[in-house]
Amino acid sequence: MTDTESLKAALAPIAAGRATVRVEGGKASIVLDVTGLGPEARDEMEADVRRTAEAAPGVAEVRVLLTSERRTRRLIAVASGKGGVGKSTIAANLAIALARRGRRVGLVDADIYGPSQTRLLAVEGIRPQAREKTLIPVQTKFGVPLLSMGGLVPEGQAIAWRGSMAGGALGQMVDADWGDAEVLIMDLPPGTGDLQLTMVQKHKPAGAIIVSTPQDLALIDATRAIDLFNKVNVPIVGVIENMSGYACPHCGEVSDPFGSGGAEAAAGRMGLPFLGRVPLELAIRTASDAGDPPAAGNGPQAETFAALAARLDDWLTANGG
Repeated sequence: MTDTESLKAALAPIAAGRATVRVEGGKASIVLDVTGLGPEARDEMEADVRRTAEAAPGVAEVRVLLTSERRTRRLIAVASGKGGVGKSTIAANLAIALARRGRRVGLVDADIYGPSQTRLLAVEGIRPQAREKTLIPVQTKFGVPLLSMGGLVPEGQAIAWRGSMAGGALGQMVDADWGDAEVLIMDLPPGTGDLQLTMVQKHKPAGAIIVSTPQDLALIDATRAIDLFNKVNVPIVGVIENMSGYACPHCGEVSDPFGSGGAEAAAGRMGLPFLGRVPLELAIRTASDAGDPPAAGNGPQAETFAALAARLDDWLTANGG
């Protein structure tokens, strides 16, 4: 006959300390803690535990209960005061670069009305699955799971939703089964209106990154975005200056079609960290549009995003590990 201690010992190599076991009168009751496990790992562990228990001498019935603690994930909002500054491209490449540093990262495309992350991460046409009304993020070849409205509606279809519906959709994406992801990069819609305010108040990001181009008009709107986060007490991780400087591919001369240093100067005036610049380069645009973000490669563009991710990683470490 198998008793509680002997079954516990048999399950130890499989459950790795996650199983609480009780055996009474041929009935084995097992509580299995699956906190942090992805769907496949969770199902595999449950099956292995059940199979081992059923094979134990004298065990006629096996009951397995799965439990999971709600993980505290940190949301990092990537925001801009206006559209057209490359925020989504920055968010995708930043998520990939952060994952390459060893962080477990997920990406939420919260730009409900203009989702683009499915193209950037090469998962167009792949719909996320659901388990018990909980969405399961789409796995990407970059090791960054993704949820986006772009995966839930047909390509090219307008998302004519009121704010409450959009907010509900975002809630389902944030509360999805993110497995062991510890950080969610959230690509917010541009602007500082009711939708952005509702999203930030409800989901309370741990920090926000502001993306701006160097010219004055973009900086005016970026300042509004910073003010929005200040009003709801969300810390600003820092400011990124995108499309900063253009090197001619023929002669190498650098010009500044959008100006230079404006975002860095604005960050300095407001006492905010400046995370770095991303140049205006055709290679970044073409690779990202083709679903092959440069942060996943080894070229100079990858180094640019790696440096940004390193500063975000340092901020995360300094603010909770």
